[in-house]
Amino acid sequence: MVNILMSEPAKSDVYNYIIDKINRDGALHFSLIDPDPLRQSPTKAAKLAKFCADAGSDAILVGGSTAFDQNFVDKTIEIIKEKVDIPVIIFPGGLSNVSSKADAILFMSLLNSSDPYFIIGQQALASYMIKVANIEHISMGYLIIEPGATAGWVGNAKLLPRKKPKLTAAYALAAEMFGFNLIYLEAGSGGDSIPPEIIKLCSSVINIPVIAGGGVQNKEDARKFVESGADVIVMGSYIEDHVQKDKGAALKVIIDEIKDAGKRQIKNYNK
Repeated sequence: MVNILMSEPAKSDVYNYIIDKINRDGALHFSLIDPDPLRQSPTKAAKLAKFCADAGSDAILVGGSTAFDQNFVDKTIEIIKEKVDIPVIIFPGGLSNVSSKADAILFMSLLNSSDPYFIIGQQALASYMIKVANIEHISMGYLIIEPGATAGWVGNAKLLPRKKPKLTAAYALAAEMFGFNLIYLEAGSGGDSIPPEIIKLCSSVINIPVIAGGGVQNKEDARKFVESGADVIVMGSYIEDHVQKDKGAALKVIIDEIKDAGKRQIKNYNK
């Protein structure tokens, strides 16, 4: 066991890819796919991922608040990687989301949870698995804003108030001071959109990338997020509801808008 843990540290290829692409493009798009056997097969998930990649998405996130079957997660990631050439990154909803099949994992802490388990407990339990699997791990502070939806309920979050941007920005700044590589803001899957004022203030006080998830339904929403300072836009519910129907045509319009808005942003993040 000790010899395994003393192995070479995981590479930082995916993190470097994200930083380089943000600095070059100004803004990125990630597609979130939920590996839930009650909702879709691995083959269907891979088909969605291929539509998203063809539409211009920069990475595929695999995970969800209720994903629970480790073998199903592994199989989903394996088939997605056969279909796309962009990074496949785990967006963990729990220990069952850790998979050596992925290119990287967002090693995240729900910083505004009322339960220490979601701040450091799960992470401690997963740390050996991640080390032994030699998965690239990218540290990320995760902040849930009102109303929170499923993610807020599952994570026992003390939801950050929508009308108090300074509170969310303070959490984001503390996360940067702790050494996190990324900040993820969301109002809950399928929930209300993140107030642009929160994105703007967070991006102005920290020097690490801000990821915004939840609430983007059209190109106007996406542009607003980018112009407010979001470095990465994550879409999940929209993809589940629309991409299969039009093979990613409407998603491409949104991603093109993100890229156009990103051209007007000057980014220079350090690795």
